[in-house]
Amino acid sequence: MDLNLIYRIILGVGVLIALMLTALIFFTGKGDAMSGGGSGVRTSFKGKSSFDDKISNVTLILGGSFFLLMVILDIISNKIFTK
Repeated sequence: MDLNLIYRIILGVGVLIALMLTALIFFTGKGDAMSGGGSGVRTSFKGKSSFDDKISNVTLILGGSFFLLMVILDIISNKIFTK
């Protein structure tokens, strides 16, 4: 398989993940993340996870996968463009 094709596919997937991450943060943001005020700590010890916990996990997974894809893109682009 051609490296240019792999590069374009991974770039497309990276753009989709970036858009999903942006939409997720935009639509679920409460606007008080940097305000310093807030009501303490949430835990889900021996209980059901809340919607916020699930959104936090999805955000973490999307952010991690975006980071990994960008590292892979950097490696591939170095192989393509240094020929």
